[in-house]
Amino acid sequence: GRRFYRFSLGGMRDEAEIKGHRRTYVGAMPGKLIQALKELGTANPVIMLDEIDKIGASYQGDPASALLEVLDPEQNSEFLDHYLDLRVDLSKVLFVCTANQIDTIPSPLLDRMETIRLAGYLTDEKLAIARNHLWPRQLERVGLDPRQLKVTAGALRAVIDGYAREAGVRSLDKYLGRIVRKSILTLLNKPRAKLNVKQADILELLGAPLFKPGRPHRGIGIVNGLAYTAMGGTTLAVEATRLAFEGRSLRTTGQLGDVMQESAHIAYSYVSSQLAALGGDPAFFDNSPIHLHVPEGATPKDGPSAGITMATALLSLARNEPIDGRVAMTGELTLTGRVLPIGGVREKLVAAKRAGIRKIILPAANQPEFEELPEKLRTGMEAHFVESYDEVAGICFRRSRRASVST
Repeated sequence: GRRFYRFSLGGMRDEAEIKGHRRTYVGAMPGKLIQALKELGTANPVIMLDEIDKIGASYQGDPASALLEVLDPEQNSEFLDHYLDLRVDLSKVLFVCTANQIDTIPSPLLDRMETIRLAGYLTDEKLAIARNHLWPRQLERVGLDPRQLKVTAGALRAVIDGYAREAGVRSLDKYLGRIVRKSILTLLNKPRAKLNVKQADILELLGAPLFKPGRPHRGIGIVNGLAYTAMGGTTLAVEATRLAFEGRSLRTTGQLGDVMQESAHIAYSYVSSQLAALGGDPAFFDNSPIHLHVPEGATPKDGPSAGITMATALLSLARNEPIDGRVAMTGELTLTGRVLPIGGVREKLVAAKRAGIRKIILPAANQPEFEELPEKLRTGMEAHFVESYDEVAGICFRRSRRASVST
């Protein structure tokens, strides 16, 4: 029941937008916050500060520093606007800030906020949003009666899985709009016709899918990893092979970033030093140049969660033994074999289910996060939580299992 005001901070470079101009300047105006209170006529509105991660700085000042007083509950009861030159109480205002990433927000400013991370939508959630909100809105925009044009759940799933895998629903809305516009051409020629868009019609309406169905990979030196991208979770095959010439070296390809390059070298060092204990020939790497590749080669990749995947690919190659293609894993590895926690568990689990993977290996520190996921997402998924790489090897190569936990 509170009044609402929104303004975008994207590209803002002048701190006078927050604190107001001094009245000595021509065209001086109060800051946006005082203007909001004046327009709403209340002292306790909800004010949204949109895109706070895209705020700028220039010779005109730093708006992010000006926001420190605004968002600090200990100070904002005495907020001073330069134009009014009066103390204004902002302590009753509820501020809501939005950001795509928190890395670019200054740490003193971020410290004054409560951070709420919103994960990407699941397929079933996108399906409900599309059916109950996006599709009716598209029909309303073009003035169509809902009885003239309908869409099946199978068609919506095909659009979601094949064309719109991003975390939100903006692309999904665009593709539904394209389906509606193309369907109108048919309705113009047959005004009394009633169309029902089915899954088989999606290819003709939208063209070839942007995303192919993921499938597990299997073979000696091939391991399925789980990754988190801007489009949500995805499966990532890691491949290792032994080169024909002699020498001891590690070659990595696949546009790996600095962090993944380091993960590859850590995995190589750990596996080569512990190969006897892990069931392989201790001399395997002595005269064996190794090539480690992460497809697709044209896609840049980086992140601290592929350590155990790379180590398992190397161990599979050294033992000349493939692992089950329905197993996927994610976790960072240390030189002493400890498995460190990772992020994006929800998105990675969605990707695993989409690819038909039914057994995943996660760091033990991520178990509480896994158990907080919806029951529907965890159903049918066997999860093993590991603290050291010995446990990973025991699960993948049918060795004795130690402290792994299944659910």
